Amino acid sequence: MLHSGVAIRDLFQPLTVRSLTVPNRFAMAPMTRQASPNGVPGADVAEYYRRRAAGGVGLIITEGVRLPDPASAHPFSIPTLAGDDVLAGWSRVNDAVHAEGGTIAAQLWHQGAERADADGVAPVSPSGVDGLGRPKGRALETHELPGIADLFAQTARTAREVGFDAVELHGAHGYLLDEFLWKRTNSRTDGYGGDLAARTRFPAEVVAAVREAVGPDYPIIFRFSQWKGLDYTATIADDPAQLQELLAPLVDAGVDVFHPSTRRHYVPAFPDHGELSLAGWTKKVTGVPVIAVGSVGLETQFRSEKRGQVIKPAPTDRLVEQFDADEFDIVAIGRALLADPAWVNRLRDGELDRFSGYDPETALATLA
Repeated sequence: MLHSGVAIRDLFQPLTVRSLTVPNRFAMAPMTRQASPNGVPGADVAEYYRRRAAGGVGLIITEGVRLPDPASAHPFSIPTLAGDDVLAGWSRVNDAVHAEGGTIAAQLWHQGAERADADGVAPVSPSGVDGLGRPKGRALETHELPGIADLFAQTARTAREVGFDAVELHGAHGYLLDEFLWKRTNSRTDGYGGDLAARTRFPAEVVAAVREAVGPDYPIIFRFSQWKGLDYTATIADDPAQLQELLAPLVDAGVDVFHPSTRRHYVPAFPDHGELSLAGWTKKVTGVPVIAVGSVGLETQFRSEKRGQVIKPAPTDRLVEQFDADEFDIVAIGRALLADPAWVNRLRDGELDRFSGYDPETALATLA
């Protein structure tokens, strides 16, 4: 089989990006757990991430970490990055991952209009509408935007101080930064809406603020997507030229790595322009390292399972072909690692036949 040769061993070579050296090319995809009461990650959270690092994952990307602003996310069992108890908890998480030889990035998250409003806190977004174009919460005033960028920046600085090896900015799936990028959720007329360049302006300002806060050597990852939580068919970029227009300002602002989120890593992003995946096109138009993701090593695509169905491993041949073709630099694993923390080591050792299936009724509750 293809993945029994040299190519699979190449996935176990290190990668260095600024101050970060990932020991192999496998990441744990960010998956929301809502398991940190009052935002404090406990011993169970440290153990959860430690097991995945021990199982061979080179880079852990945490569940979304809400910014320290009530409007940023709900419920409050989502972890944050403010307060002595919180920071002590994350220090334990980071120490546990590092002790197993892994590295870890904090994903910084503002939910925008997708924030639940059951507690009386109004969601904020570019234009006061959700991903279906329905009114929800309120639109941000222009003068509020620098404060949100600074909130991202200060939280990133805290992440570095508490021991994270990198930060990832969540600009995907219809959340705040993505809402600026997507025409359906951004109808602003103040210079932050309109054409694609204007819609990219605020996310780029957030990246620039984070870069200023963390310094020149600290890695910044940016996660983006075409699909949204409320619309799997959504697009921001309809061709490679638009993708380049979207991403170039983010690179100029300081992004080191892109994490294009797709439901199936092997599907061509722009079929009229060839067979390249979204990860492949992202790397081609930006030249920076890329993290591929989406139903890696599984028979079913993200959010396609039926309750009670056992998820089974699929051949990794296509993944290896994509890596060999230089479409990505790191691959992120999600559901497979929920089922089996040792998935990466099993792949390395040729033992994926020992992969444990699981009931998605339980596992899907942890996905975002």
